[in-house]
Order: sequence, then C-alpha cells, then structure tokens
Amino acid sequence: MKVVVTGGAGFIGANLLHFWAKAHPKDTLVTLDKLTYAGNRNSIRDLEKAGLVEFVKGDICSFKVVERTIKDADIVIHLAAETHVDRSIADAAPFLSTNVTGTWVLLESCRRFDIDRFYLVSTDEVMGSLPLNRPGLRFKLSTRYDPRSPYSASKAAADHLTRAYYHTYGLPVMISNCGNNYGPYQYPEKLIPLAITNLMRGKKVPLYGDGKNVRDWIHVEDHCRAIDTIAKKGKAGETYLVGAGSERSNIEVLRAILRLMGKGGEWMEHVADRPGHDRRYAIDPSYLRSKLGWVPRIPFEKGLEMTVQWYLDNRKWWEPLLGAQKGKVLPSH
Repeated sequence: MKVVVTGGAGFIGANLLHFWAKAHPKDTLVTLDKLTYAGNRNSIRDLEKAGLVEFVKGDICSFKVVERTIKDADIVIHLAAETHVDRSIADAAPFLSTNVTGTWVLLESCRRFDIDRFYLVSTDEVMGSLPLNRPGLRFKLSTRYDPRSPYSASKAAADHLTRAYYHTYGLPVMISNCGNNYGPYQYPEKLIPLAITNLMRGKKVPLYGDGKNVRDWIHVEDHCRAIDTIAKKGKAGETYLVGAGSERSNIEVLRAILRLMGKGGEWMEHVADRPGHDRRYAIDPSYLRSKLGWVPRIPFEKGLEMTVQWYLDNRKWWEPLLGAQKGKVLPSH
C-alpha cells in the first residue's frame, strides 16, 4: 500500500512516519512537506537514508505538486498545518492558506485521482473551550464547533470542507480530532519542549496568566497508534475523537517538568495571558475505543519523563532551531 503523509517533517508527521515504517514495513511511504520554520527534515533523515520514506518538498496549495505526489496513493493522511495559536493571532493569512486552501487542494486532487481514502488529522480546539468548574464535561462527537482563534477557525473550516467532500462527491474521508500532543521532535515553541529547552539553557519558563488552563495531554506515540488504527479500520464519513484522559493544568505540567529537571518554582515566570485563551479542553474518546478498540498506553508521568530525557539526549536536534526564532518565544498551549 502506498501511504502519503503531508507534513511529515513536522512534529506529529515525523513521529507517524517512524511509527508506520516500523509497524508496516511493506507499505510505501511518501511525505510532502513545505519545510516551513516548524518542519525539520532531520527528524526523518534516518528513514530517508534507509530508503523507508520518499521525501517531496512542496506546498500543499499547489495542485501540480499535490497531484504528482498522490496520483498512485492508496491513502492520504493529512497532517500539514500551521498550528501555533499566537502566530495565528499575529497573522492569520498563513493559517487560512495552508489549513483551508491547502486542505481544499488535497481534497479536490484526491477526488480527481479517485484515492481510496483521505484522512484529515485535526484538533479538539475546533470545539472551543470548556468551563473549569464542570470537570465531568468533555468534548463529544455531538459537541458543536466553537473555534476561538484564527488557528482553530482555520482547522474547523478544514473539517467542514472534508465532510462536504464526503457528502457532495462521495470522497471516502475520515477525520480525527485530538488533544495536545507531546513527545520527541516537537518544535521548541510549544509548552513542554519550550520549558525543557529553556531550563537546559538556564532560562526561566514562561507561564500564561494564572496557569490554570487545562489541556488533555496525549503522548505522540499513542496518537500515532490511534491514527494507524483509524486509517486501517475506520469507516468512511466518520469522525473520531482521540484523547488519553490526561487532563493537566499548564502550571501542573510545568511543575512536573521542574521536578524532573531538579529545579524549583523560582524558575517559572508568569507572563500576560494571550487574547481569548481557552480555559479547558477535555475529550471523550469512548466512540473510538468502542468501535475500533484503541486505548492509550503511555501514562502522562511516564511520557513526560521520556520526553524530558529525549530533549536532554538530542540537543543537536533542537538547539539549531532556536537560532531561527526571532524575539521572545512564548509557549503555545
């Protein structure tokens, strides 16, 4: 089977390619990536050298590039996206281009080439924010969309376009909406890798507002297993919510990192909150579990320990990326 993964040099994409190459060694893997600031070809360099992944540099907004890449594919797994909320607040244009127009180009190309399956990997942020005082309330398949940032609005548009192509053209599509991922190869502007790399360089860790914003954390390896399960066993036209049930406030996450790295609370500094900062995300993954049998395997405490160790061991991967960042970096979470 030929599998095309968009955004394979990004965080989740790179982890998925590593996972897929090991789990399905007979499949042909191709990745299409524009190599924007968050794309790092070094994340999959070993797979390329081993002949396990074919890399295509290009923009998903280009019909010519997309059609050349997917024409023989059995499945297209769409991960390429602009994802940093603060960047979307500063300039929404790249988010509309990549997340909306790029998704449309992929959908239209898959329709023209009669691709067997198109799978959009999306986010729980399209459903807005949950209150902190109702811990039993979670995002469900019936939850209405309520995006609160240009980023989440662009992802919501991509979800709607994908469903429209299923209902209008009969394109066999699937969507999954997942919570906050963490793990290896994550660009150090996100909360967890930013905290780890700051501490490794003797810098304090920034924390938005009161730090009580809650996210449903999942180790990227568990997410990759969910993507694999949905891609192989999911039903066309269906949406699946992916969550590990590991709700933690941002301040709890940072305190855990400080403990793992032998640092005290004085290494954390509060910064002004971002506009429209969602208070809480939480996911009900029961449909995915009951229909396809997926369950997470990596507890948050173990996954966080593994992640800290990876960044400690792979300074050569992340340190060059910091030179490309301009100005003060604030966490996206």
